[in-house]
Amino acid sequence: MTLTAHVPATAHGAARTLADRGVGPGTRIAVEGSGDVLSWLLGADLLGAATLVLEPAWPAADRAAVLADADPALIVDGSPEPADPVEARASEHDPSFYLPTTSGSTGTPKVGLRTRSSWIRSFEALGPVDGPVLVAGPLSASLFLFGALHATWCGADLWLRDRWRPAEARRAATVHVVPAMLAELVADAERRPGPSVLRTVVCGGAHLGGDLRARFARAFPDTRLVEYYGSAELSLIAIRRDGELRPVNGVDVDVCDGVLWVRSPLAFSGYLRGSELDPAPEWLSNGDHGRFTDTGGLVVTGRGSATIPSGGTQVPAEPVESVLRTVAGVDDALVTGTPHPRLGLLVTAIVQARQPPALADLRAAVRAELRPAFLPRRWLWTTSLPRTASGKPARAVAAEQLRDGTFDAAPLTAPEEAP
Repeated sequence: MTLTAHVPATAHGAARTLADRGVGPGTRIAVEGSGDVLSWLLGADLLGAATLVLEPAWPAADRAAVLADADPALIVDGSPEPADPVEARASEHDPSFYLPTTSGSTGTPKVGLRTRSSWIRSFEALGPVDGPVLVAGPLSASLFLFGALHATWCGADLWLRDRWRPAEARRAATVHVVPAMLAELVADAERRPGPSVLRTVVCGGAHLGGDLRARFARAFPDTRLVEYYGSAELSLIAIRRDGELRPVNGVDVDVCDGVLWVRSPLAFSGYLRGSELDPAPEWLSNGDHGRFTDTGGLVVTGRGSATIPSGGTQVPAEPVESVLRTVAGVDDALVTGTPHPRLGLLVTAIVQARQPPALADLRAAVRAELRPAFLPRRWLWTTSLPRTASGKPARAVAAEQLRDGTFDAAPLTAPEEAP
């Protein structure tokens, strides 16, 4: 199966429009994230061109920097008209088809370059799914674009939505989600039990807690949960099998000084800098830390850059977040630092839940799994964490809102600390 086997008529219309404007093999185009991203990308791919998807929420400076690195021949928007089929341009090599961007959560987004085969192989590793496939997130986020293109590769009916509605997911056969969406799906099923035709849930992103996984199994006993670990640069790295994350076939993973390194045929070609490709090395790391279990499973413990210096201790945020997500009732968690006159930064945990969780339970979970120095000193509760376009917690936004005093959250206190 190929990407061009099941493209809609609007993609052929996009190809004709782009060809009339001089787009051909090796050309780069950009499409506004508010437009019909999938049709423009598939139309460009029919011509052997590559597509950059512009995130609507980027500040002007980030947008200008991304465009300077990608150097697209033109920028398109809106929806192309349907047209008769266009024959795909033959190519003797593996063409570039997509320009992924990093989230920009720690700086200006970087622009990568992917070949068509790198994602075709990723689709093959994930395997076919049944339709209709629901993708309820912006295609400017590579995770949701991956889901939409995977459905196209499968030849499945695709439901694209701007808004995530958990109840709608029960009417789809397959849905692509991030952990926060999975938590909302489970919570909705717990509140309103009812029929579901959902057969597969594909979840990418942060580690899922054991409690959420168990709740999912109870709420959807006949539905398969496919968890994967990956990144925009490296694509699929590992898929959960037999209770553990295991590297995808053909992907080599090594751990050096606690940092994960990956050698993969699914990886991107490199970053674009000032329009020129800086080729990726054979072994790549996205900065994640991890380890192997005695049975060969992969445990991802978090990004090294998400570290909070507090009172002389370096506290890694993501291991604490992973533990907090295992607490019953917690849908998601984010750990960051807030200014403190003596410690520099105070380790602050923000938990997302429908109701305020018990502080004693949160503290006990961290104490049971991690060093005492990693225990957060400030605790907040919210019903909605700020998020990136891909649905991941927006760490930088949360830290800024906490500094400005604009974060919509309530403090969690133990009973003896309550006023």
